[in-house]
Amino acid sequence: MKFFFDLLPVILFFAAYKFAGLLAPEQLDLARELLGAGVADRQIPILLATLVAIVATFGQIAWVWWRHRRVDTMLWVSLAIVSVFGGATLFFHDPTFIKWKPTVLYWLFATVLALSALVFDRNLIRRMLEAQLHLPDSVWSRLNLAWAAFFAVMGGLNLLVAYRFSEEVWVNFKLFGGMGLMLLFVVAQGLFLSKHLQEESN
Repeated sequence: MKFFFDLLPVILFFAAYKFAGLLAPEQLDLARELLGAGVADRQIPILLATLVAIVATFGQIAWVWWRHRRVDTMLWVSLAIVSVFGGATLFFHDPTFIKWKPTVLYWLFATVLALSALVFDRNLIRRMLEAQLHLPDSVWSRLNLAWAAFFAVMGGLNLLVAYRFSEEVWVNFKLFGGMGLMLLFVVAQGLFLSKHLQEESN
């Protein structure tokens, strides 16, 4: 359930983009009033979706704070990035900024994981999972490296799709491609870890 909650802004971004593409002319005029003068019809879907993603992320934080009276650092980071890059997209009417947002977030995750391990000798993946898993030190190191590499690759892949394919393809990839690759990675990781967990139990 938490996985889909974390994806909520992306899901709503996708839904808003698809919905905006179906607006009638009079509805486009209303959207243009909301987004600002000078917005072309073709820009409305991505700008409206960006606005929805920003509002959804604020809503996420408000909900988490109301339920738990604390918000994870990564959620604050996500809010800051979507606000800056989404805000720039809305201000300049340029989708380039929001297309870079996933890459910046992925590469930030990759950098934090790698530098924490290499510079500060702190394995963040281990800190998050060691209460549920008991693994050798070498496996924890490989796990941390695998996540850092995964996020680095995902950041590059996002840019590849954003600049080599149409805007609609990128929007589809942002939800289905990102979610699908994440699930495949988690499954592959589970298969890898199962062997070591069996060895530990023996």
